[in-house]
Amino acid sequence: MTGARMAYERNKLHRKLRRLAGQAVADYGMIEAGDRIMVCLSGGKDSYTLLDVLMSLQRNAPVNFELVAVNLDQKQPGFPEDVLPAYLSSLGVEYRILEEDTYSVVQRLTPPGKTTCPVCSRLRRGILYNCARSIGASKIALGHHLDDVVETLFLNLFHGGRLKAMPPKLKSDDGRNLVIRPLYYIREKDIARWATFAGYPIIPCNLCGSQDNLQRQSIKAMLNAWDREFPGRVESIARALRHVTASHLGDREMFDFAGLTRDASLLSVLQVSVPPSPRSEVHS
Repeated sequence: MTGARMAYERNKLHRKLRRLAGQAVADYGMIEAGDRIMVCLSGGKDSYTLLDVLMSLQRNAPVNFELVAVNLDQKQPGFPEDVLPAYLSSLGVEYRILEEDTYSVVQRLTPPGKTTCPVCSRLRRGILYNCARSIGASKIALGHHLDDVVETLFLNLFHGGRLKAMPPKLKSDDGRNLVIRPLYYIREKDIARWATFAGYPIIPCNLCGSQDNLQRQSIKAMLNAWDREFPGRVESIARALRHVTASHLGDREMFDFAGLTRDASLLSVLQVSVPPSPRSEVHS
């Protein structure tokens, strides 16, 4: 690929990412004037892209809002502590580095052979929620993308017996934080392509990234196979999450099936307006 062609593809992809993120932000009211948004930065391709896209939207959005990048240094062995501060300083963005040894806690509390994700995510979520309040953030932005949403749908469907995925916007259980997912409409493969173009200093996760027994990995493999055999299927599933017909499912809390009756007034009108069928006569 020539340099000119690469520059064209790079700009085209970035416009696509910004357009889809902007659409998600507008569709779900993710950003308001005066917002101070805490952008959770892990050092992976998704969170780098999240920050990149939000900074682009910030420069072009019709409303003013602030961004604060926050990284949680979980004290994983070999974690390159200098990478993110150097990168964020080069961008000129406000940032915070939190240092909490959750790695040791996760290792101690996770039984042998079990995945570390449940314990790790709870600890990380609590720390980040507290940080958001301490820095006066009105929103917390996470880098989950369309594939994460669909994977979560099937994880809950196959292993939890629930029709549930990731929402684009979420209020925390205590009501004190609002979580937004601006990459909600964006495919992971586009993020991976963009990360290659951008040359992000990727930091691998030695907790979840090195586990080979994650149920999510099998779901991801299934979706990748569908992508190859049935292009567009994953996007179609994601669209279905935005077009739910509660009366055609079975959740009694979402739809009052027990109270569903015929419309008696309409029935009486129909009986009056439809003439009786003529009697058939039998001749011997």
